[in-house]
Amino acid sequence: MRDVFIYDHVRTPRGRGRPDGSLHEIPAIQLVTQLLEAVRDRNDLDTALLDDVVIGCAQPVGEQGGVLARGAVLNAGYADTVGGQQVHRFCGSGLEAVNNVAGQVASGMAMAGIGGGVDLDESYDHGV
Repeated sequence: MRDVFIYDHVRTPRGRGRPDGSLHEIPAIQLVTQLLEAVRDRNDLDTALLDDVVIGCAQPVGEQGGVLARGAVLNAGYADTVGGQQVHRFCGSGLEAVNNVAGQVASGMAMAGIGGGVDLDESYDHGV
């Protein structure tokens, strides 16, 4: 098994997704896109070096029902070779995504990846 290292972390601003909340107009895919752009820009990352982006989603309903990771990879301008997958483990979805990427790297299935999460309370419009 190879050693696995976390090189950076970033999160969106916190806010309430309800209709009068600060993040209600920002779709989940845009929040994930902004995170991927921040990781790329802060680290001068050559995205072609990444094998996968895994995003956990606690409530994959509505617009979050698709594969947010792949859409955000494309929106952020990452290399076309970077895959994207979404996992659903309720409250543990983001942690599961990070663990999945770490497992891929440790086992030699991937050289590098990004793991993270997004959440939407189904009673709200959008949120993290």
